[in-house]
Amino acid sequence: MSISFHEWLVIVQEEYLQEFISRGGAAVKFLVPLEDKQYDHYGQGLRQAAEEEGFLFIGVDAATTKIHMMDKLFHEVARQINWEDFAYRVLTEMIKENGYEVPSLRSEFNLQILAISNEVEENLLRKEINKWLTKRIYKDFNMSQEFRIAMIQLCLAELEPQTAQSGLRDPIKEWLTGELSRISTLKAEQIFQKVGRHNARHMFLSLTHWLKSAGIKGLVLCLDISRYTVASKPKFPDDSFYYTVPALLDAYEVLRQFIDVTDNLENCFIVVIAAPAFITDDKRGVARYPALKMRIWDEVRDRGRDNPLAPLISVLTCA
Repeated sequence: MSISFHEWLVIVQEEYLQEFISRGGAAVKFLVPLEDKQYDHYGQGLRQAAEEEGFLFIGVDAATTKIHMMDKLFHEVARQINWEDFAYRVLTEMIKENGYEVPSLRSEFNLQILAISNEVEENLLRKEINKWLTKRIYKDFNMSQEFRIAMIQLCLAELEPQTAQSGLRDPIKEWLTGELSRISTLKAEQIFQKVGRHNARHMFLSLTHWLKSAGIKGLVLCLDISRYTVASKPKFPDDSFYYTVPALLDAYEVLRQFIDVTDNLENCFIVVIAAPAFITDDKRGVARYPALKMRIWDEVRDRGRDNPLAPLISVLTCA
């Protein structure tokens, strides 16, 4: 049994994005297209629905990103985020909430202009803003400590772009995207470890909370895992990734953990796109990993039609 992708997408937009997710909820759905192997179409449909509702959309393909490694997944998500924009949003909103005027043009936004336009001494204003950042970000324990420190540094770089503080912007972004060569660059800011498999999930949870703080309704994350069910490399392989069975099982474990952590996720809708082999293949399909299958397999179902709200859905077409 299956339904059309369009029908499912309408339900997702109305029941999840407009209601449950935008109000702070989180969900993980598995989508299995039965006819169309051009999975980009489904990602494009999800992107359009997400952006219409004010969500940030991020797509990750297992062909180019090792989704079975949580740190690699987080790094790829981080590469698709404009961190400066979100820091600017949080900072300006915080300043406005405290009764200060903010220049209408972002190019004119800095501490000196803020002090002049609000008739406040510059050093006093700096102290006030540091106090607000401490209360708003550093004491927000819904985010991990290192993530909080990183976001404060990005905010300070927006506030004083001509000072040494702004020099931390690029190292912070490189730390988030996994491109920082030496962690010692950030030790003075109390960031002592790179984002690895041991802390990447906490970083992801922090990210979803941060996006909400920046005025975004939430995150729609689309994971294309179809490459994991490909059993062997083609005769003339390209530069993309192909996976062993142990890597496949690790990927299913990462997805299982996403399902189990939805109570802690905020404003996040994860859609996992899988090939039909995900359902039918005993060697590489979900049956190979019972811990995941038990969480998404609908054992009680109507004989006449699919449940469009079920965690695992088969769709016929993208039309």
